Amino acid sequence: MAQTVPTLQLNTGALLPAIGLGTWKSSEDDTYNAVKSAIAAGYRHIDTAANYRNESAVGRAIRDSGIPREDLWITTKLVSTQHRNPKEGLEGSLKRLGLDYVDLYLIHWPVALKTDKLASGDLFSIPLLPNGRRDIDVEDWDFVKTWRLMQELPKTGKCRNIGVSNFSINNLKKILESGEKLTVPAVNQIEVHPQLPQTELIDFCKDHGIVVEAYSPLGSSDSAMLTHPVLVNLAKKYDAQPANVLINWGLSRGYCVLPKSINDMRIKSNFRQITLSDEDFQAVTHLIDELGAKRYVQPDWRPWPIFE
Repeated sequence: MAQTVPTLQLNTGALLPAIGLGTWKSSEDDTYNAVKSAIAAGYRHIDTAANYRNESAVGRAIRDSGIPREDLWITTKLVSTQHRNPKEGLEGSLKRLGLDYVDLYLIHWPVALKTDKLASGDLFSIPLLPNGRRDIDVEDWDFVKTWRLMQELPKTGKCRNIGVSNFSINNLKKILESGEKLTVPAVNQIEVHPQLPQTELIDFCKDHGIVVEAYSPLGSSDSAMLTHPVLVNLAKKYDAQPANVLINWGLSRGYCVLPKSINDMRIKSNFRQITLSDEDFQAVTHLIDELGAKRYVQPDWRPWPIFE
C-alpha cells in the first residue's frame, strides 16, 4: 500500500507535500528518469529551478508519468538575472516546463545580477566582474523591489504560491518590516541538515507563518554524516539507509525535506518514512558536536551578505 505523504499547510491554505524530489545538478536525461521514478514511487512534489537548466526534462517526465497535473506539486525558481522582471521569468519557466501554472515560485537568491554583459537571451550564465566575482545589481535594485513584483504573480493564475530561497532572518525582516504590508512569503527554502541545523532561522520562520523547505538534507553525496557510525547504526536499527535517517530527522523537525538522487533505488528509499525515537533523534541532532558545523552550498556573492 502506498504511503500517505505528510503535508504542511502554507499561509495561503495550500497543502505542501512534506517530501519532494530535488533536481539540482541533474542533467536533462538524469532529471527525466529521476522524476519519472519518483512519481512512480509515490512522490507528488518535484523541485526545480530556471538555472538548473532541466525544467524541460521535468515537464516531459510529468507528462509521461500518467499522473494528473492537479495531483502534483511543482516548484521552480526565479533566476537572479531576472529579478527586475519576475513575470517574464515565470512565463519562461512555464514554457520550458510545458505547464499552465506552478504551485510554488521562489526567488532563488536574494541578489539580483546585472545582464548588460551577457549575450542576448542568455539569462542562465553568471555575469562576472574582471576580478572573478559576480556582477551584482545593487545600484538601484534590491530583493524587496523584486518581492513587490512577485506578489502580483498569483493574480495571473500562473503560480499558486510564492516564496523565497536562501533568505536569512535579516533578509526576511526587510520584507516583513518594509512598512508596505507586503505579502508574507509562503516558503523559505534553505540548506538544512544536522551540520547546519538552522534552528534560529527555522523558529523565526515558524513564528511568522513561513514554511521551511530543506535542500541538501544529506549535506552532499560525500558528506561525512552518511558514513558516521551513529547514522550507520541507526540505519541498521530501522532497516533503512543513513540518508533515510537524515531525511526523517528533518521531517521530525516539522519542515519539508527535498532529497536529491538520480538512482532509482535511492529515490525509493528516500521516500520511506520512519519514526525515530526521541533518543535516536537526539543522537542525530548531536552529530554536529563531533563533525562540526558545515555549509555545503556557499556561492560567492561578495560583497553582498547572504548568510549573515
